[in-house]
Amino acid sequence: MNPLGLTYRQLEDEFRRTYGRGEYHAAALYRAFYQSRHFDLDSLPAFQASPILLEKIRRDFDFSGLSLANSAVSDGVTKLVFKLADGLAIETVVIPMASHATVCISSQVGCRMACRFCRTGGMGLRRNLTASEIVAQVHAVRRFLGIEARNVVFMGMGEPLDNFDAVVHAIRIMEDQRGLNIAQRHMTLSSVGLPDGIDALGRLNWSRLRLALSLNAPNDAIRNALMPINKRFPMERLKSALHRYPLGRGGVVFVEYVLIQGVNDRLEHARQLARYLEGVPVKLNLIAYNPGGHAAFEAPGPRVVDRFHRALVEMGLFVRIRGAKGASIRAACGQLGCN
Repeated sequence: MNPLGLTYRQLEDEFRRTYGRGEYHAAALYRAFYQSRHFDLDSLPAFQASPILLEKIRRDFDFSGLSLANSAVSDGVTKLVFKLADGLAIETVVIPMASHATVCISSQVGCRMACRFCRTGGMGLRRNLTASEIVAQVHAVRRFLGIEARNVVFMGMGEPLDNFDAVVHAIRIMEDQRGLNIAQRHMTLSSVGLPDGIDALGRLNWSRLRLALSLNAPNDAIRNALMPINKRFPMERLKSALHRYPLGRGGVVFVEYVLIQGVNDRLEHARQLARYLEGVPVKLNLIAYNPGGHAAFEAPGPRVVDRFHRALVEMGLFVRIRGAKGASIRAACGQLGCN
């Protein structure tokens, strides 16, 4: 049993059912495991007087976490490669901010969405991550780097809504105040846009969880070519799901748009994009294509990016140009992939 896959209440129930103990011992273990960089079960006063209980917990629980296989640093960005128990690997990125750190985590080994501009999409789907493997990435950042993560973004390897149950459970674990204590308002789930998954997420009524949409095209023809999932879920169906999504007061959908030279970067595309987004409260992030996908794409030049940006602003959209920190170590958007 791995505590990284349990909410506090689940751990407490397990203590009552298996060991006949309750909140005192469960809270002591949960708090120390999640909040101590160097976890030592033997040093916890709650267990020192109960050697038999201590031995049972050592037998029943796995406190090992993820195995760090490799790491690289560039532009202040750290990429961590973790080896899983079955020998597969995932990548996690730590992005320094002005007053905190953002951890970009993976939800799958590979991805079945096959977006042509994304290196992870070229891997295909190897398997889903468990909730404990998702949470373990944030826990490992604290353990290996000594960094307290305030923001978590599901923008690493995989499509979060394609691994819905594990991702939802991981969010519940990460927000527990006794553990990692990361509020939902500091978490962002980024999806290619699976309407059924967006609807299921909406039914949870998590209005503070940030929803991001990887859109990348102004019309169905271009999106079909870039993102095969659009053939199954065209843009109008996706927009309907966004309209149904229960945003909190003042809430927005964060839209990500990867600009690819000669594909989706013309002024005509900017106008089409603005029309498509009418009626949806959004904040738009423009990202110049980062080399690493499995197609021969190129990034547009700065003047093209600036022109596209200005056109959207003039049409009333809130738009930011996102940089490409970490590109030299393949840690930028679309570059993750352990193949």
